[in-house]
Amino acid sequence: PPTPSESITHGCNRNYNHNRSYLLQNERHCCLCSWYVLNNYITVILAFDTAPCPFIKQRKMGLNDFIQKLVSNPSVYADSFSFRFAPLKFFLLTPNFFLPSLRSVKPSDFHYLKIIGKGSFGKVLLAKHKDNQKFFAIKVLQKKMILKKKEQKHIMAERSVLLKNVEHPFLVGLHYSFQTTDKLFFVLDYVNGGELFYHLQRERVFLEPRARFYAAEIASALGYLHSLHIVYRDLKPENILLDSEGHIVLTDFGLCKEGIEPNCTTSTFCGTPEYLAPEVLQKEAYDRTVDWWCLGSVLYEMLYGLPPFYSRNTAEMYNNILHKPLQLKANISNSAQELLEGLLQKDRTQRLGARDDFLELKFHDFFFPINWDDLMAKKITAPFIPTVTGPTDLQHFDPEFTQQPVPNSVGSSSEDILITASVQEAAEAFLGFSYVPPVNDTYL
Repeated sequence: PPTPSESITHGCNRNYNHNRSYLLQNERHCCLCSWYVLNNYITVILAFDTAPCPFIKQRKMGLNDFIQKLVSNPSVYADSFSFRFAPLKFFLLTPNFFLPSLRSVKPSDFHYLKIIGKGSFGKVLLAKHKDNQKFFAIKVLQKKMILKKKEQKHIMAERSVLLKNVEHPFLVGLHYSFQTTDKLFFVLDYVNGGELFYHLQRERVFLEPRARFYAAEIASALGYLHSLHIVYRDLKPENILLDSEGHIVLTDFGLCKEGIEPNCTTSTFCGTPEYLAPEVLQKEAYDRTVDWWCLGSVLYEMLYGLPPFYSRNTAEMYNNILHKPLQLKANISNSAQELLEGLLQKDRTQRLGARDDFLELKFHDFFFPINWDDLMAKKITAPFIPTVTGPTDLQHFDPEFTQQPVPNSVGSSSEDILITASVQEAAEAFLGFSYVPPVNDTYL
């Protein structure tokens, strides 16, 4: 008898709360399907017989391809008792009603206008969608470089985290992810107010109200990630963007660690030297409080102009982080000093946030002027609003990037073949990378 071997879950627009079984028949080979719709998701459980079947092979062509076949080819199915059940028949024969759009996205769907950033594995480009005319930031990564450095897990982790960021105003949003034979593409929110690093370099320090505003929005974003059991691990001014209204947008989730619950730890050595917590440097187990150390370092830099233990000599800087007492000049408020002392506590078990995480920061005296509900709703006017005339205004991006020509190869792969979650995907190194949202362009 057939045994359950596949489970497919996909969003739909109605909730029938039904559970039914039916037979699919193709070339004399059958599979039994049980299905149910619950909380706006349809789940199909397949039980295949052992005979080879073209229908089964279709499953291996990728989830989206399979579902497209499932709902758009009624000739595949034999008439059975199940078809007397109206909702099931309607689901099978009406592909565009229940399921979100299964359109594919490919490099040629966009006009690539400017390079706005670079990283270890590729470039970030300003792009405009040819159909809807929307602007996006597209991160284009070279598979060869990722595989060479064995970083595919970090890339897939970044995608996973991006898909969870949809409910927070201060985290960058993912619209699509897709791949070609040689590249990976993240299609992200386009934010053109500049990096916090850029503005710090220009202004050297921020006044305390401005630093408090940024710190509050950053803390809110980190607290949200922690609530999802995600540790960010790479907070620094370069990863904090300003939007056109002056609100922060946290980006670059490549070093995030998932699955870190309140009492869990991890031990991977990663981060940026100036912002590493003592326990990371000592290669000890660490937890989500590393993010609060990093926030303390960034807040210190906003108020004083440099990270707290900075030295041009990396070895000396590491020694300072481990052993040098925190020095605070008297030109900031007492509450700011107390917050920095709490966040930059070398003993992570005594660090602010070690017990109640974000709540400890939220109710700290330094943040007393912040109405957190208004902050989350972006009802608080930012203390600084970048001068941006429109989406193509790139004055807050480094000319080192924007003056470079956009390579013609960005819009196509070396073999000009789009891979959509199929068995051909780089020997499964990036299996499941592709993502297309429902038809209304909201996130999963």
